Amino acid sequence: MTPDFLPHQKDLFPVLKNYFDGLYHADSQLLSKVFHPDARYVNMTNNDYMNLSIPEYLHIIDQRTPPATNQEPRNDQILAIDFSNNSLAFVKGKMTMMGREYLDLLTCTFDKNEWRIMSKIFTYQTIQEEK
Repeated sequence: MTPDFLPHQKDLFPVLKNYFDGLYHADSQLLSKVFHPDARYVNMTNNDYMNLSIPEYLHIIDQRTPPATNQEPRNDQILAIDFSNNSLAFVKGKMTMMGREYLDLLTCTFDKNEWRIMSKIFTYQTIQEEK
């Protein structure tokens, strides 16, 4: 059975697609459209903690070689979405790129008639290559 979404809840899905596209293509302009200007980027991986503003994070994206350029396989997935009310959603997603498997917890807000990511808290594991 497919869950029923309110019309504006369905508007979150293109935002999430743009989020994953922006990461895979290292497209800071696209990512700047999905993140709220006041959003936070927090890496909770052991020995790699970061807590950045979105402008700081987008600067890092601009320095990155896009996984698409290296023709890395793309594997992203939305694991869960919880709409707490009409203006707040919690998204659990994962993506594999740059030799890592990422687990993202995204808090999304609906404000001024659009969904934006207000916080990205994530962790990652390095993928062990088979020998």
